[in-house]
Amino acid sequence: MDYLMVPFQTKNMKKVFFKTFGCRTNIFDTQIMMSNLKDFQTTQDEKEADMVVINSCTVTNSADSTARNYISSLQKLPKKPRVIFTGCGVWTKGENLFNENKIDALFGHSEKEKINTLLKDDTRFFQAGDLKHIDETIIEKMVGKSRAFVKIQEGCNFRCSYCIIPFVRGDSRSYDEAKILEQITTLASNGFGEFILTGTNLGSYGKGVEGRDGLAILLKKISQIRGVRRIRLGSVEPIQITDQFKEILTEPWMGKHLHIALQHTNKEMLKLMNRRNQVDKDLELFEFLASKGYAIGTDFIVGHPGESEEVWEDAMKNLQKFPLTHCHSFTYSKRDGTPSATMKPQVNGAIAKQRLKQLDDIIKQKNLEFRKQQKSLDILIESSKDDIYTGYDQFFNPIEVSSSSDIVGDWIVCDQFEVKENYNVSKF
Repeated sequence: MDYLMVPFQTKNMKKVFFKTFGCRTNIFDTQIMMSNLKDFQTTQDEKEADMVVINSCTVTNSADSTARNYISSLQKLPKKPRVIFTGCGVWTKGENLFNENKIDALFGHSEKEKINTLLKDDTRFFQAGDLKHIDETIIEKMVGKSRAFVKIQEGCNFRCSYCIIPFVRGDSRSYDEAKILEQITTLASNGFGEFILTGTNLGSYGKGVEGRDGLAILLKKISQIRGVRRIRLGSVEPIQITDQFKEILTEPWMGKHLHIALQHTNKEMLKLMNRRNQVDKDLELFEFLASKGYAIGTDFIVGHPGESEEVWEDAMKNLQKFPLTHCHSFTYSKRDGTPSATMKPQVNGAIAKQRLKQLDDIIKQKNLEFRKQQKSLDILIESSKDDIYTGYDQFFNPIEVSSSSDIVGDWIVCDQFEVKENYNVSKF
């Protein structure tokens, strides 16, 4: 009979909703937690959840506020869920939230693979764990994703003056190569063809052996796995692009987009930020990558303390020289506990917003010109609405494709497309 096909006790399982804030690393961490749930059901609707697990971000004070506001909003739900707090915020605001009874329980990054046992505990618990953990879980699927995110590294040894992350993620440590290859083999066998490698400081993967670029070696091995069609990288530092890495730039499986964190293009500001990159060397690197046909993205912090008008004008003059196509730009937001939080003089918020718009306008124009130069786009279609399908090309630019066939999950090549202001459009 049909009812025998229903998994035992599935209907009686408590439902868990995951709310993920922040970066791709957090996205992967949430997938790890989902993979380790055995006695609970996940739900995409927080209104029907018995429990809400918040995977928090704490990169700025405002990130903490966002998580706090979300916690407050849960109390307004018809069915008030049990609130479990995890993620980077455990090490900054977690204790306060716990002591204020804003959350019912808390656990740190190192405890996330124990989530099934933890959620069975109905008491108020506080298990922050440590900052040395490396996950062992092999994820079989990425819930709600067309592309697979795979974490290969955790923590950071850099100490940029504005950043709290090394203190909430720990020092840099790399996942075992065999474990990474097993993870990607599993996902590839389950239909994933595009992989985005991520980590707290991705470019530090495998570092420590003189003359050996662990990341470049890993990429070559991943490319040999059956089913892997395209590999993208999360953010890397300019100084982490080695000669060995440059040798693989022309490989067909490399996504033709690199995100290389600059944070600024003024020499004085980079010193204040305690950055390791240098403007002149950065420009030389970016011009080399552009010559290989790459779209190039970066991070840029606007309005960091000490950013005078003179500094800003010099930064924008320099930025115009860079062959950038994408930018994750944002106004500086103070993060308590970092050196930048006490630096003077601070930049007026209205001025910072004006500068942000100026920066974004420059990058927007550079991206438009780049897209106009392309002849052929290799696209993974990720989603649809009616007969309009959306995806990203090899340069990580969005495209809308009209089609009478269902092409979600398909790889298509577009040689005829129209360049719009913010994206491309085509027919298939």
